[in-house]
Amino acid sequence: MTQFSNQLRQWRQTRRFSQLDLALEANVSARHISFLETGRARPSREMIVQLGEALTVPLAARNQMLAAMGFTPRYETRNWDEADMIPMQSAIDRTLERHAPYPGIAIDRLWSLTGMNAPARKMFGMLGMVEGSSLLDNLNNPVMWEMIENWPEVAYHSMLRLRTESAAQGGVAELDAAAVALSEHAQIGSNTGPIVPTVFRIGDQRLAMFGTIAQFGTAEDIALEELKIELFFPLDASTETALKAMFEED
Repeated sequence: MTQFSNQLRQWRQTRRFSQLDLALEANVSARHISFLETGRARPSREMIVQLGEALTVPLAARNQMLAAMGFTPRYETRNWDEADMIPMQSAIDRTLERHAPYPGIAIDRLWSLTGMNAPARKMFGMLGMVEGSSLLDNLNNPVMWEMIENWPEVAYHSMLRLRTESAAQGGVAELDAAAVALSEHAQIGSNTGPIVPTVFRIGDQRLAMFGTIAQFGTAEDIALEELKIELFFPLDASTETALKAMFEED
């Protein structure tokens, strides 16, 4: 058994693939998968990449699989100010800025704020949050609990999302710990509408919003793969009016 063998088996089991399932998905024989998992066969660099794609292994974990067999990493984590990242950074900035007067944020795999538009800076600023702040840390902030009218219901769906994101990445301790903490607050709500909104109470204003999540397609960079853009929209006319008024004050 090798480190790579263990990694391959763990990812296959995480994705709930049988050896035959993986063989069909990766277009190799089930016998070869068995030999790779027992260490009887040594994979080529190309085979590791092929298996990682078949199992939708995160890029950072694919690098670990390559390193386990002595290969150099294939996937980089570039800085956002590098020349070939500028078009993507511009796309993020444009998406967030054009979304005003509604809040929009960008977060990384551990839910740290990497970008915010003006409405988001104003809204999250009420919680003492700025770019670089962790949303995971603020899930345990009593001020947030008080600001969100339907906190138990929001906590429940946030807990489910944390578990899903952790599982997709093969288990992330920080996300799992946050999900456990949220479970103490989480309750299934009585909402019967098509979506569960987050209802903020800010002074005498009630802001009901729902969110969408966007990611870069065909990412070959770890930072790009891990980044999510979250855009919040008003659920009703009064929220839309309030958000426009808040933004126009700036």
